[in-house]
Amino acid sequence: MKKNYVLDTNILLHDPRAIFRFDDNNVVIPIYCIEEVDNFKREGSERGRNARTIARLLDELRETGGSLSKGVTLENGGHLKVAVPTKRPELPSAIDKAAMDNAILQTAFEVREEDGGRPTIFVTMDTNLRIRADALGMVSQNYENQRVEAERLDTGIIEIELDGEEIDRFFQEGRIKPKNELSPNICVLLRDRANPSHTALGRFDPTKKEIVALRTPREGVMGVRPRNKEQSHALDLLLDENIRLVTLVGKAGTGKTLLALAAGLKRTVEDGVYSRMLVSRPVMPLGRDIGFLPGDVDEKLNPWMQPIFDNLEFLFSSGTKKGPRAYAELLESGQLQVEPLTYIRGRSLPSQYMIVDEAQNLTPHEVKTIITRSGDGTKIVLTGDPHQIDNPYVDSASNGLTIAADKFRGEKCAANIVLSKGERSELAEIAANLL
Repeated sequence: MKKNYVLDTNILLHDPRAIFRFDDNNVVIPIYCIEEVDNFKREGSERGRNARTIARLLDELRETGGSLSKGVTLENGGHLKVAVPTKRPELPSAIDKAAMDNAILQTAFEVREEDGGRPTIFVTMDTNLRIRADALGMVSQNYENQRVEAERLDTGIIEIELDGEEIDRFFQEGRIKPKNELSPNICVLLRDRANPSHTALGRFDPTKKEIVALRTPREGVMGVRPRNKEQSHALDLLLDENIRLVTLVGKAGTGKTLLALAAGLKRTVEDGVYSRMLVSRPVMPLGRDIGFLPGDVDEKLNPWMQPIFDNLEFLFSSGTKKGPRAYAELLESGQLQVEPLTYIRGRSLPSQYMIVDEAQNLTPHEVKTIITRSGDGTKIVLTGDPHQIDNPYVDSASNGLTIAADKFRGEKCAANIVLSKGERSELAEIAANLL
């Protein structure tokens, strides 16, 4: 049986093509949603772009399909209608009966009453509105099309048990054929059946169809040595130029940004594989914003980019080039560039090592915009913690980092790894686990 799906405004602003995501069911948009969308169409943000996109989509359907008030047929067999309620909002629990949320919810009740017997579901990303709808007897649900729970994200590491002789041969030859087909670039922990402490680390190479030894140098990279098996795997992925997209997901203190910077500097400055290393992060404050900052562009951006400079100072203090400000030469020469993501749209970035820090604060559309900027020979690294989000319009399951990690799973040019063990300090690790 077909169902009625009544959409809230936030669904349209999050994904303008959500109207096509409900198969052959009936999609209903309350007229109040159109009014709310109109309030955002002049914004230069992604929300404004989505508002303009949904307006164009609805206008195209109106021109080619007929009247939106009577309903138009969608290409997937579904039916779309813009609903205008016959009476003013009168929900018994509404303190402000003129509020848009209550008007939209009232429309959902009218749709259910007019189409008696057909299941009607109210779809919204507003948690409180779902609670109110449920309390009033309306079936409500979140928009699940672009959601990947961080806890269910593929860790990127698997464990394979082998005989001790096979592991010894792997150490000697640096490769071994797996008995079963593995996902491209999956990290592997080989463990001896008879002696669990006898292990080896490798990665499945989709081109060679073999598990190959990690290419992480024993002396480390830029003075940084991996402290656990996850970091060893991550550094191997970051150093391989054949892997064009790497997503590093993990809590604070697991070394995501430091490892990415160390690998990027080695492949750009020391090895010359890339012409430039571009490091960026979204301009997103933690807590209450302090307002406008004085100075020129560089002075305004310095507080936002300071976490990156902190890591660079650490690398150049502990690496081969002594002095905490040694990276200033790379900035002046153009080999190293640190900038916000604000002006990346429209650019083409060939032969560059691009690191996007705090990617959990980006929407899926923004991550798509970043990845599609990559030119020939460019490698992109996305790092972030899905549980430390400052963007009010995404959460741990709908952010661009986890979506990208899940969507690119199985692609030969991409790899993902989840870092779980904190290495910043004992206090930082306890705080990440307890708070």
